[in-house]
Amino acid sequence: MPAARILLLMGVAGSGKTTVGRQLASALDWPYHETDDFHSAANRDKMGRGLPLDDADRAPWLAALRAAMDASLASGQSAVFTCSGLKEKYRRVLLDGAAGVSLVYLACDYETSLARVGQRQGHYMKAGMVRSQFAALEPPAGALTLDARLPPDEIVAQIRRALAL
Repeated sequence: MPAARILLLMGVAGSGKTTVGRQLASALDWPYHETDDFHSAANRDKMGRGLPLDDADRAPWLAALRAAMDASLASGQSAVFTCSGLKEKYRRVLLDGAAGVSLVYLACDYETSLARVGQRQGHYMKAGMVRSQFAALEPPAGALTLDARLPPDEIVAQIRRALAL
């Protein structure tokens, strides 16, 4: 039986993490874990008021996400996770010592991100927060990097080809 794998999709708000992640998980018949589900109510409230999270806000969120990734791997369950993962230090929390995790960066330009976030209904991440996402972004080295402007099914196909899934 092959070892469990985690695919971690990262990128700014509006890069398609949720859309691509759900499609990818469905295509692979793996569980999907949405980054938003790991945020505390206080974090969601803060972002809903248009305030960016700081590192103290993010620490328990990243720890919870890492614990869920570790639990999946330990149980032998491959899964797709999403996380903005904007800074290298956040990615270190998620990736250091985690064998079997592949990082996929959905690279998105500001205009596309702003347009997509602006079209969302009822989501706590508002268009005004997009600038803070790009200000914090440190593009990852060594990740599978894909153009977030491509159709989601093409992104899924590229991920599957690149990672032999």
